[in-house]
Amino acid sequence: MSLSLIIVSAGFLVLILLIFWVFYNHLNLGFAFRQYQLEQIINERTEELVREKERTEALLANLLPKNTADELMAKGKATKIKYNFVTVLFSDIQGFTKIAEEMNPEVLIDELDKFFFTFDSVVEKFGIEKIKTIGDAYMCAGGIPEKNRTNPVEVILAALEMRTYMTKLKESSELEGMKFWDIRIGIHTGTVVAGVVGQKKMSYDIWGDTVNTASRMESSGEAGKINISGTTYEFVKEFFSCEYRGKMPVKYKGELEMYFVKNIIPELCDETGGPNRKFVVKMQLLKLEDMEELVAKMFGTEAPANTYFNNEAMFKNICSQVDLLSRAENVGEEEIINLKLAAIFLLTGFISDYFKPLEGAIRNVEEVLPRHGFNQENVDETRKLIRNSFSDSILSLEDKILHDARFEYMGRVDYPVLTGKLRKEIAEHGTLYEDTEWAEIQTKLLYKHIFVTETARVLRTVEVEAQVVALYDKEQ
Repeated sequence: MSLSLIIVSAGFLVLILLIFWVFYNHLNLGFAFRQYQLEQIINERTEELVREKERTEALLANLLPKNTADELMAKGKATKIKYNFVTVLFSDIQGFTKIAEEMNPEVLIDELDKFFFTFDSVVEKFGIEKIKTIGDAYMCAGGIPEKNRTNPVEVILAALEMRTYMTKLKESSELEGMKFWDIRIGIHTGTVVAGVVGQKKMSYDIWGDTVNTASRMESSGEAGKINISGTTYEFVKEFFSCEYRGKMPVKYKGELEMYFVKNIIPELCDETGGPNRKFVVKMQLLKLEDMEELVAKMFGTEAPANTYFNNEAMFKNICSQVDLLSRAENVGEEEIINLKLAAIFLLTGFISDYFKPLEGAIRNVEEVLPRHGFNQENVDETRKLIRNSFSDSILSLEDKILHDARFEYMGRVDYPVLTGKLRKEIAEHGTLYEDTEWAEIQTKLLYKHIFVTETARVLRTVEVEAQVVALYDKEQ
């Protein structure tokens, strides 16, 4: 075979390979492009599904309480719950039927929408749950879905703002020679059952005699006034000035005691008639019980089983010691609030992250307090007290009390048992100590530790030397 033929054959082979290579790359590019298009479609659909899910969740959140909406999304249904302490508010427009006959329907609806929009803002401000509107009637309830002890006061605060809003509208309408709207409000406190009704058009509703009685309070009231039951009055009489109406006949109920709420009592209101600092402090003192109950529930349901020492029992002991020492050391009401909050949240970090308890406690303070009516000042002061406790910085009387409450167990008869629980807890989290090593560490702590308030020193049950003897007896 001649050289020229070999060269032609080789060239032909290279050409064929080049064609195959071009064709193969073309196929690869086509496949990659189709794959890219498919991925884009999948990403777009995924984003659409995420947006749709977010819209659905947002819609449910607007229609239902968050806990109920979450349960409905997770299980497809929501459990009906009984609440033993709920305050229900009914309001309606005085003479609405007559107004409706004389007013253009579109204007009528626009006016109602304006009223209810304002009412929605008011109830949201006070953490009250809007239930529904029926015609000119507006219904809401405090104490659901999150239970609290302050809901009667918060509902009446909302009612006062509603009344003030309608009064201003009435005054401006009279000046302009226009028809005015007047409102009646009725309030009652008691037990309700709350839950979701319907399958296609779901709504959150409440049932029970409390609802019926609140409705009767509204219908038995007068235009421009807030009519409350004797039951509600007992819960709010320290906050509001009320006018006793006597026992009034109520359909299907017989005679019930009623009161007209006039305003906040003078010593608790500011120059505008709204709540002053003393009012807020009085409310926050009530909220402390809610916070203690909430955190106790956290320990009961979320704490790991191997928290033998930093557990619910220790949390309750610290809280009770802070109460005792605060009274004995004459701590002021405002200081007690932040001190007690620090005691309540001090150990909560061990629930979420055992190895970063300070960070966990601070995170809980920042997340929970604003949702329950505590302000930024409360958050800041509570964080500071918790940080000082973890770093053993004693800069104030409140620091001293929290320190003595936290380490009160070191002066008790059951100290050897409690320190044994601490050792077991630490061991299950990865740090082991021999008997002698543990006893030596605890002995040093006993001799180093001092109670810094006079009350704590007086209340100490067992002295250091006796505790050391008991500690070594236990380890033997």
